[in-house]
Amino acid sequence: MNAPDRYEKFVVPEGVQKISLDKDTKVLNAATFTLQREDHTVGNLLRMQLHRDKEVLFAGYKLPHPLEYRMLVKVQTRGRRTPRDVVDAALMDLVDEFADMKTKFQESAARRHVRHGVRAASSANGPVPSTNGAGPAPAELERPKHGYKTPPQEFLDVVDRPPEPSLSFSPDRRKVLQLYRPPPMPPISELARPEVKLAGVRVDPDLMAQSRMGHYRSLALVDFTPDLVVPAPATLQTPVRGYPEGAWLNLVSWSRDSRHVSFTIRSPGGVGDPPRQPLELWVADAATGAAHCLLRSPELGLNAIFDDYEWVDDDTIAALVVPADRGLPPQQPPAPIGPNIQDNTAGRTSQARTYPDLLANPHDEALFEYYTTSELVLVSVSSGEAARVGPPRLYTSFAPSPDGRFLLVAWLERPFSYTVPCGRFPKRIQLWDREGNVLRELAALPLAEDIPIAHNSCRRGPRSVGWRDDRPANLEWIEAQDGGDPAVAANPRDIVFALPADEAASGAQPRVMAQTELRCGGVAWGDGDLALLYESWYKTRRSRVWAFAPDDPGCAPRLVWDRDYEDAYSDPGSPIARRTALGTYVLAQVEGSGELLLQGWGASPEGSRPFLDALDIESGATRRLWQSAETCLEQAGSLLSDRPGEPLRLKGLQLLMSRQSVEDQPQTHVLTLRGGDAPAADRQLTQFPHPYPTLRGLQKEIVRYQREDGLDLNATLYLPPGYDRDRDGRLPCLLWAYPREYKSREAAGQLRRSPHEFAGIEAMSPLLWLARGYAVLDGPGFPIVAEGGDDAEPNDTYVQQLTAAARAAVQELDRRGVVDTARIAVGGHSYGAFMAANLLAHAGGLFACGIARSGAYNRTLTPFGFQAEERTLWQAPQTYITMSPFMQADKIKQPLLLVHGQDDNNTGTYPLQSERFYAALKGHGAPARLVLLPHESHGYRARESVLHVLAEQDQWLRRYCEGQAASDSDAEPSAEEEDVLQQTVAGGAAV
Repeated sequence: MNAPDRYEKFVVPEGVQKISLDKDTKVLNAATFTLQREDHTVGNLLRMQLHRDKEVLFAGYKLPHPLEYRMLVKVQTRGRRTPRDVVDAALMDLVDEFADMKTKFQESAARRHVRHGVRAASSANGPVPSTNGAGPAPAELERPKHGYKTPPQEFLDVVDRPPEPSLSFSPDRRKVLQLYRPPPMPPISELARPEVKLAGVRVDPDLMAQSRMGHYRSLALVDFTPDLVVPAPATLQTPVRGYPEGAWLNLVSWSRDSRHVSFTIRSPGGVGDPPRQPLELWVADAATGAAHCLLRSPELGLNAIFDDYEWVDDDTIAALVVPADRGLPPQQPPAPIGPNIQDNTAGRTSQARTYPDLLANPHDEALFEYYTTSELVLVSVSSGEAARVGPPRLYTSFAPSPDGRFLLVAWLERPFSYTVPCGRFPKRIQLWDREGNVLRELAALPLAEDIPIAHNSCRRGPRSVGWRDDRPANLEWIEAQDGGDPAVAANPRDIVFALPADEAASGAQPRVMAQTELRCGGVAWGDGDLALLYESWYKTRRSRVWAFAPDDPGCAPRLVWDRDYEDAYSDPGSPIARRTALGTYVLAQVEGSGELLLQGWGASPEGSRPFLDALDIESGATRRLWQSAETCLEQAGSLLSDRPGEPLRLKGLQLLMSRQSVEDQPQTHVLTLRGGDAPAADRQLTQFPHPYPTLRGLQKEIVRYQREDGLDLNATLYLPPGYDRDRDGRLPCLLWAYPREYKSREAAGQLRRSPHEFAGIEAMSPLLWLARGYAVLDGPGFPIVAEGGDDAEPNDTYVQQLTAAARAAVQELDRRGVVDTARIAVGGHSYGAFMAANLLAHAGGLFACGIARSGAYNRTLTPFGFQAEERTLWQAPQTYITMSPFMQADKIKQPLLLVHGQDDNNTGTYPLQSERFYAALKGHGAPARLVLLPHESHGYRARESVLHVLAEQDQWLRRYCEGQAASDSDAEPSAEEEDVLQQTVAGGAAV
């Protein structure tokens, strides 16, 4: 009589959360979850699933009382992932397993029912034909299913590896900040959060920031001692503490004096977490790790859509915040108030690439203003006092002068555009003092819908407005003299102007600092006697660098380099920068000699060997200070001997250096130059474990071969660990590539890789198939060269060059005797997907099947240029049509797997490209499959999406590349069986 009603065992009362979280305050990385209206069934399943996770130290559950229908689950992790993360993952895995179990049960039951009925009815007409073999589509590919798939365990062992911490060195080089990252793939629920797409920007409306931000889980400070090895043990770490436990961290920055570390926090927004709201700005003491909040949300939450915050001086931070009185977002009218109209009755020429997420109507305009409007504040680190500076506007950037006395501020204005993204909206740039008083208006740029689509085009008026890095408060900018149109003859083509901020307020005119004949790429500042001026021209691939004295207008500039920037073998390297006391970076000059330090990749026909050189600007002579060893790949990085105020001396100069080999992943070292002819010394700073032990011992070789016209090509051939040609024979192969355009044959045939580079295998890497016994030809040369004179365009012979490169690659694989040429699959992403589809259309006999991810296949849908193509559809119609695999759909006979993110944000690669291409293939009977990934953009991020794509690709390759026959239990249904089966099993995300 006293027993509760039966419904109380499973109905959650109103106002009670199904799952709640209580963090353990005594045990590190532990929490207790309360699950309402659950019992031992779910408890045992969840416990077992948690025990499969290597990050889980402890997982157990209990039912407090037989008459209390709730369950307590206690979880403790190793610290790389939170208890909430592992429970979320376990629940998601259980959902997937049950969905898969249900689907298999339904299919098996339907298959048995259909087989018995159909075969009995068919017995009078003779035996049912066998469907074993690789010909007909297997059940798991032909019939779409609901739910995400999971690839083989060999893939999971690689893609689920925990990330190592990132490192950040303090400006005074006395401390190292370890930034601990979460697992690399967020759950799909994170990508499914609300997102507003406006004027080329994707906004998280809760955070008031661009959507899909990454984050850090925690920060820890370590003294940079001569014997430090990172990740440092916990006993040597000073954790950053004081912020809410479990918060996600972003936008980490050092103060100029190295005494503070600033960062933002936000709520994960999960079960039991605070609500998601704009980012809060926090500051931690670098000595103690104690942190406190400077700008608390929502009152002073950041608006980080365009810009976020910046240190002004050692005690002041400038930041963009959400206006205090912004109110609620504009509401969509319940009914249209009129048509959406665009007008070009003035007859202006305005060509634009196929941009995504553009404004479409007045409501979009109102939303854009609402979300991007912000206020600028200055906040004191020591007192916490914040002062608003200037009125609310659509601020896109702000930059304090190096000495902190002035502010350079830019914002957008109306009228907006429906044909170009917000980067081309009208913009105003002003010079302010720290109180927000306007000292000088530097630019009032109109709407820029008419920028030509050709390379080297730019906006009219001042561009690249900024501060000279070597001076306390000197402005500099560039202005085009050709109206931004490279087709207009002009000399000079660009002028670099300079204006001290103190003089700007008094109305002084800017001084001409430098002029360029080609398009100016900017200035690298050293001091008053030395700066480097960069200019280049795409049509000729010409690059020039000049040395000039900024403070001596009478000193003529000296030409440092004049070269073809496609020529990797002649690349002299790039100047190294050093930090100044003002927090800026200038050219690193050696004390006494004034030489510049250069670091380069060191490409050569034997493979790349990075180097460090000293350049004498006066004579142009260089001397080699250090070069990578021949037996591994080493590369010099940032300076460590650049403490503000200290001169740079070659003897004892320290830099960060990475070292890697085919067997060993990159590790950071400290490289010390000893001076003279003495070899440099180094010590290892990081000791990261091998990221994927199951693939240790993979075989790698750079292969060289020639196209039929004599053009040199190269690629990297990978073979599985332990492969023996005599024992294992020829392997199936995955060829993964991305074509590139070149001006000259000489540059196209150069080797730009190292035989000693470690095989970095990311979540979507084709190298994962080494674990499945495949050979992988990664990055084979598919150069598209402009041949036939100065006016020749690479794409005029795109198909011929593409197919010739493919034939050469396949012939080389056959010559080596390690690949079965009847089992080669071709694949690529984006422009590589475009390549793969074209190869199936024009050289399909070379490949067993293809994989094309996030590509564009109909070039008439990108009529104003694509990739490096500068001509429009109307200028080169035959090129556009010939290059479009959509137009050749009737020629494609090999199976093609198409994958596309439904929220693709890349210019030109709308999901419609894959949808219409699939329809064209299906309309001509080509074996094809289309997988559209919810919430994914051009690259795929969610764990569920990534694993599903890997599973799709693996099944595709097994079926069409390996040609595996189905077992009796998985035998293909006949056509009659298929008709009945389609009525029994529901469809899903794949088509």
